Amino acid sequence: MTAVLIILAAIVLLVIGYVTYGSWLAKQWGVDPKRPTPAHTMTDGVDYVAAKPAVLMGHHFSSIAGAGPINGPIQAAVFGWVPVFLWCVLGGIFVGGVHDFGALFASTRHEGKSVGEIIGDTMGKKAKTLFLIFALLVLILVIASFVNVVAGTFMSNEAASVITTGDAVTGNETTAMISMLFIVLAIIYGLLTNRAGMGTLPATILGLIGIVAVVVLGLNVGLAFNRTTWIVLIGLYITIASLVPVWILLQPRDYLSSYLLYAMMLIAVFGIIFAAFTKNATFTIPAFTGWKLANGSTLFPALFITVACGACSGFHSLIASGTTAKQLDNEAHAKPIGYGAMLIESALGIISLIAVGMVFEKWTGADNPFGSPSAAFAGGIATMFGADTTSVYKTIYALLTLAVSVFALTSLDSGTRLSRYMFSELFLKEGEKSYKDAKGIRKVLAYPLFGTLFMVIVGCTLGGLSLSQIWGLFGAANQLLAGLALMAVAAWLGNVGKNNKMFIIPMIFMLCATLTQLCLTIIAKVKGLASGAFAENVATTGPVWGHVFQLVFAAAMFVLAIILVIEGIQTFSKQSKKAAK
Repeated sequence: MTAVLIILAAIVLLVIGYVTYGSWLAKQWGVDPKRPTPAHTMTDGVDYVAAKPAVLMGHHFSSIAGAGPINGPIQAAVFGWVPVFLWCVLGGIFVGGVHDFGALFASTRHEGKSVGEIIGDTMGKKAKTLFLIFALLVLILVIASFVNVVAGTFMSNEAASVITTGDAVTGNETTAMISMLFIVLAIIYGLLTNRAGMGTLPATILGLIGIVAVVVLGLNVGLAFNRTTWIVLIGLYITIASLVPVWILLQPRDYLSSYLLYAMMLIAVFGIIFAAFTKNATFTIPAFTGWKLANGSTLFPALFITVACGACSGFHSLIASGTTAKQLDNEAHAKPIGYGAMLIESALGIISLIAVGMVFEKWTGADNPFGSPSAAFAGGIATMFGADTTSVYKTIYALLTLAVSVFALTSLDSGTRLSRYMFSELFLKEGEKSYKDAKGIRKVLAYPLFGTLFMVIVGCTLGGLSLSQIWGLFGAANQLLAGLALMAVAAWLGNVGKNNKMFIIPMIFMLCATLTQLCLTIIAKVKGLASGAFAENVATTGPVWGHVFQLVFAAAMFVLAIILVIEGIQTFSKQSKKAAK
């Protein structure tokens, strides 16, 4: 019954937050339904394409969700369920929601351009360049993290044949086949709605029938490749996905994917209620385990970095200002899509917390049978419906594993597309609209394919590391990006004379937590490399070059962030002096 009370309390609080605080934010910022959005004033049929609210909600939610709100809360559960619950709910309402909504709204008022461009308008060219470099470093980690997750979910240990059938199909091979068929299904949906003139409702019905069909096929026919091959294939896919028009793949894929995510959450909520009456599973996470863990991690800053997307994520600001703002049909849609999607993601974080709570002894035991947070999530929810030997358990486990991999893949293709935009922005001078306006080497560097290939090659190479070597650094970098994005939107609102006070406390808190975590990472890596500890324990800690990479990346991001914070302080100081006159 504890689990039921937790999910009910979360839903009630999040709904209250959306109705009250979300509406107040829209009023304070002056959201105007009558003002034309960039999707209409700058439509180009490739990136700027107005989307219906349900379609854009599907794209945005699928892109920001990924594996983050599942992996983060599950790993943070070692601190107890109360801290994770409070940060997911209160953080989602007062930090993450403000961050996402603000970034989407600010970008919509800046021709659908990135947070980097917003910084350029309010804090100057130097700050813009530094932010773009920082954001690209984070996006490299995004690509590396999710390539790692997806390849690990797809890989087959014995790929003697490419196609497997019948009883020989493993869970990973099933997930891989369904995910690939999902891409084909999305292209068909995009052609039907954007070229054949089919309405959203009939196309959605056909799409849902298609989802059922590919799932049934995938459960009986698998696709088998080893990990390295999958990394190469995923790299090829995200390269293509980042370059083709949004209507043919990105919009329809993410829209159809969102139905899997909604279904996954409904199954989980039903499972929580079902388990409360059948006693199939019991929620066993302690309320609070202490401020400091046996491994030396402390509640601050570890909890707020680890939970990540379940409460706040800098990656969301890149999605909001990179792809979503270019497709927003009406400013009034910014609240449900920007603020609402974040609160739904917080609810997913709470569901993930409850899921691992049903298998907590196994998850934290010496003989952990799951291996990854995503597997623990699927196992926890499936356990609510019966023992792991039943067919119901196995079916639900397979479907949930599929859903997680699908969303990691949507984050990947959206993240790569963002990389293309921001890489080009980095080499364009003021007044230059695209690579065609640039001169010399800058024209080559700003060319879409060049930036895409650079980011994909680097990201996929790092994706070969262990997830533990990437995720911790990704968490700190991602949350630090959130702090900088909060600063950027606050500075812009201050410039245009709008209330920005709701950003101050979240901004300061996120910057303090993440800079502290980066400092701790830098110190730990220097000590480990100097003592030779990493070289002696390669089997458990990963290759030494991976630790060197983490050290260099952490140090670079720390320095960039400090410089940007100084620029921000100077901007706020100028605004205060101007207001005082």
